[in-house]
Amino acid sequence: MSLATPKSADWIAGLMAGCERFVHPSLADPAERGRRARFVGVVVAAPFLGVAAFAFAAYGRMDAAMVAASLCALCGLCWLAALLVAVNVRRELIEGVALVLAAAFSAPVLAASGGLASPLSAAVLALLFESWWIGRSRNAMIAGVAAVLAVFVAQLPLAATVAPAPGAMASTPWQWLVPLVYMATVWARLPMLFRAAETGSRADEEPYLEERLDAAAVRIAANGDVVDVSSQAMRLFRLAPELLLGTGLFDRIHVADRVAYLCALSDVREGAASARADIRLRIPGLDGRSADYHSYAVEMFRAGEGRDIAALIRDNEEIAALRAELAGAAEQANSNEIAKNRFLAAVSHELRTPLNAILGFSDMLAHEMFGPFADPRQKEYVGLIHESGNHLLSVVNSILDVSKIEAGTYSIHPEPFAFADAVEMCRSMMAHQASAKPVSLRVALAPGVDEVCADRRAVQQILINLVSNAVKFTPAGGSVVIGAKRTGERLRFWVSDTGIGISPDDLKRLGRPFTQVQNDYTRQFEGTGLGLSLVKGLVVLHDGAMAIESAPGDGTTVTVTVPVAGPHVAAQADEAGDTAEYPSNEAGHGTQRKTA
Repeated sequence: MSLATPKSADWIAGLMAGCERFVHPSLADPAERGRRARFVGVVVAAPFLGVAAFAFAAYGRMDAAMVAASLCALCGLCWLAALLVAVNVRRELIEGVALVLAAAFSAPVLAASGGLASPLSAAVLALLFESWWIGRSRNAMIAGVAAVLAVFVAQLPLAATVAPAPGAMASTPWQWLVPLVYMATVWARLPMLFRAAETGSRADEEPYLEERLDAAAVRIAANGDVVDVSSQAMRLFRLAPELLLGTGLFDRIHVADRVAYLCALSDVREGAASARADIRLRIPGLDGRSADYHSYAVEMFRAGEGRDIAALIRDNEEIAALRAELAGAAEQANSNEIAKNRFLAAVSHELRTPLNAILGFSDMLAHEMFGPFADPRQKEYVGLIHESGNHLLSVVNSILDVSKIEAGTYSIHPEPFAFADAVEMCRSMMAHQASAKPVSLRVALAPGVDEVCADRRAVQQILINLVSNAVKFTPAGGSVVIGAKRTGERLRFWVSDTGIGISPDDLKRLGRPFTQVQNDYTRQFEGTGLGLSLVKGLVVLHDGAMAIESAPGDGTTVTVTVPVAGPHVAAQADEAGDTAEYPSNEAGHGTQRKTA
């Protein structure tokens, strides 16, 4: 194959591709398929020249009905031969019978048109050329010579029997039309002969680049028909290249992949430098009888300055299998995630019912509503039960909230409220926990922090979780600061502490559900690892962003940015130059930053 094949040979290649489709698919030998395709081409085209020759010979001898019937019989016999090739009848039998019938037809036509003096005698040599053209062998040429001699000998006794009638067109210059038209068909086929000779002469030479590639090289005409395929098709597709000519390649593409193939073809035809498509081709099975689909990658590009398109078709089965495996794994992971969320939601709901009873009755007992305790330790134990129940209820609520966020069912209800009120509520709630350590808890709100449109409960939950973590991991004598500042259309607030800090490796894992930083200090405290995960989910629901800056021994700053006008409403704020507008730790221990 050569991608630089002249465009003048495109229509010949198209005709050969059409003839190739008459050959039975069970034949895999390229030489045998080529011979049968050439035979089909000859017998399909022969009636047209035979009709012209018969018209010259029968003029004035037969009425119109007889001429029409004879011509129909001629066409029927020739096209029957093509049909027999399609059903895989024995080749030697078909070719032999066809050559005998052609000689039997030529002898009376030549005799009736004037014998050897007629220009049609030159057309009889077509029996010799077509025999060689089909067979491409010495035996085929001998058979053709024998057929020509038989015609010339047989027409001699017939010349007296079918002498031209008065007014008949015997031996006229018009009869030269038949041999001239036939010579034109020979001239059109000469490039194919030269290419075949060139292919044979380089059989022992270095192969073309297309034959070295681990891919089948295909040349596609502007109308989408395949006009040439490299010999690699036999190895990649287990198909003779001729089977893919014309629409043979497109017909074998899986229906679901034809749109992608045509889109890639259209892109290159309209000027794109290249295009790629993943397709599945129907190819014969290893047993030679069954058929299955195999994955291939098609890369198309321009073939020179013409309108032809060159394509490389590579085996893509391994990559397709990996993609299918990855898709299956992703689907399984999604199924597991959904199952996990449903399980957590169900368990959380089931736990809240008995917890409400435990908290309610323990609260009643703690207030000695039904009489005083006989032993002071009883009241202490009731207080421990109430405290443990509250802790478990907070864990269950966190699990339920995280599950809702991951499942996409957590709903927020934005409303305008004063952000300072939410901060004050958080400070008052966490003041007792901070003073018990003791840890300093301060509020530093910049001027201009007024109302914000957000879900008040969610914002308070974000502040409580951040402050609770900051107080928990800050040693006695440290400080925790809640700060906020408005930047354009966004509100930026943060919680910073002077606690133990977080290492770079641990910082990467923060924000995942049930993930905790493990070190000698954090083991002293309880926790589920849901606090930051819940904060992250609530921030995303508000179209906000969260960033964490920390270094071991230098404390941690968690910054949250949300739109002032509410989620899905505020315009995107310009973030350039804003990274230094909230406190950051500047000690020399290599502060790390994580943005979620």
